Amino acid sequence: MTEKVCSVVEKKVIKVAIIEDFKLTRVGLRCALNENDDLKVVAEAEDAVEGLKLVEKEKPDVILMDLGLPGMNGIEATVKVKEMMPQVKVIALTSHDREEGVIAALSSGASAYCLKDIDPTKLADVVRDVSTGVCWIDPMVSQMALNSFPKVENIGFLPGKSQSEGRVPLTEREYEVLKHLVAGKSNTEIAKELIVSVHTAKAHVCSILQKMCVNDRVQAAVKAVKEGMV
Repeated sequence: MTEKVCSVVEKKVIKVAIIEDFKLTRVGLRCALNENDDLKVVAEAEDAVEGLKLVEKEKPDVILMDLGLPGMNGIEATVKVKEMMPQVKVIALTSHDREEGVIAALSSGASAYCLKDIDPTKLADVVRDVSTGVCWIDPMVSQMALNSFPKVENIGFLPGKSQSEGRVPLTEREYEVLKHLVAGKSNTEIAKELIVSVHTAKAHVCSILQKMCVNDRVQAAVKAVKEGMV
């Protein structure tokens, strides 16, 4: 008798922690995320102090962080999380659409900025993307945040300029990719927008990070906005 051996490839489960002071919101987030086979809420806390203890214990991949926490707020808590566990990704969660909140969240180390009325299916996608290193900003506030920055003379960033003429000599295509990156799009979305392969889009992103002297997409997005590159 010949035995058939079935090889099952298990999908990696992304562990999520929720730090949110409103119980009903925590329950809603937990139920929405746990409906997905590849997502699992492993910890919940109503304040930052308790949340930091649970994060250290449970070691989640992604944290949903309410910015309006009592006591230590979400911005301060994000800074501490990144100091403790730099590899953990943080999604800033808020009901406010103020542009200063976006910049504060990303500058503190968050990888995404979501409004609380985000569609549950989209939130699950954001968690997946963020776990792979993608930066995401809610479309409802991204343009508002960009418009809040005073623009500087962009001539130094235009393609064709040498290192001595501009701080970041990006090619025309890299400059285009950078704008999509700041908008929070993943490599797959960038590839679709530019009609290129995902591999090519990833190569452009890697080149941009190297030229901008930053470590990841979040730092590139923040630097691009702050220096008026977009």
